[in-house]
Amino acid sequence: MLVSIVIPCYNSEKTVRKVTEMVMAEFEAHPDYTCDFFLVNDYSRDNTFEEIRKLAADYKNVHGINLMRNFGQHNALMAALNYADGDYILGMDDDMQTHPSQVFKLLDKISEGYDLVYGRYEKKENGSLKNLSSKFNEVSSRILLGRPKEIVSSNFWVITRAVRDEVILYKNFNPYVDGIFYRTTSRIANVTVEHHKREFGKSNYTFKKLLNLWLAYFNYSVIPLRISAYMGAFFAAFGGLFAIITVIRKLLDPTMPAGWASLFCCLLFFSGLIMLVLGVLGEYIGKLILSINGTPQYIVRETVNIRPEDGGRPAAAKAVRNDAGSGALEK
Repeated sequence: MLVSIVIPCYNSEKTVRKVTEMVMAEFEAHPDYTCDFFLVNDYSRDNTFEEIRKLAADYKNVHGINLMRNFGQHNALMAALNYADGDYILGMDDDMQTHPSQVFKLLDKISEGYDLVYGRYEKKENGSLKNLSSKFNEVSSRILLGRPKEIVSSNFWVITRAVRDEVILYKNFNPYVDGIFYRTTSRIANVTVEHHKREFGKSNYTFKKLLNLWLAYFNYSVIPLRISAYMGAFFAAFGGLFAIITVIRKLLDPTMPAGWASLFCCLLFFSGLIMLVLGVLGEYIGKLILSINGTPQYIVRETVNIRPEDGGRPAAAKAVRNDAGSGALEK
């Protein structure tokens, strides 16, 4: 059973080798499984790809992908998924927070017949901004993406090859892999795993990046448009009712003064509402234009241990898959 591990890497020269070798050690203890790695350098500002290059030289089952610019975590994952060829594909981070010691908790769970399994953390070791955004994403992903209420998503997941084959059909420039997962299968489960502290540095997600990631939800849902329509209908009805009440009050009491202040507040409120609805429409139209213009999902500058004559598939991965007894750790 070949498991392909996909890891988007950004400024992780100090951790990427440790993550990779610790995962290999876990697979050495499980002879029924072999593994290969697809490490995607998302235009890091340090020597991450040089470290990936060294790993690929040391281990035949490590494959490196270097992107031409910073595309973002989910775009990097899509790049890796297009190369990964395992029976299962496991996604994790490069910073030791999704810890290698927890890998087989996910694999044991998906072997029960699920298509997708997320690691669910007992306690998150993130900063306050990341924890707050995670809570917000839990609610909004359930509403906008149709995430099952009992399921908690995370960056630590494993999918079957069948799910991967459907996911890579998505070619839009702004992917959100969880949204694609949810529309592909309903056989989803959680398994409790430990969440470890980041060993080096801090999260690369700024508020702007978190906001842009959340806006990717719009690619998979028309709910914001429906909310805008409902809000428009509600406030139009409210405005009409308020107008009728005002006319009746004026007829009953001709001395009632005109409410300039209240009128001004109403104008501000409804003008803001109109701008909000236009903003939602603009977000959809903008994404549509970018898609029509062929904005790339990712661009690969170079690869390591991946031969073009094999159709983009790594020859080493095929060798490991055809020889289950070769073990996960190959030098």
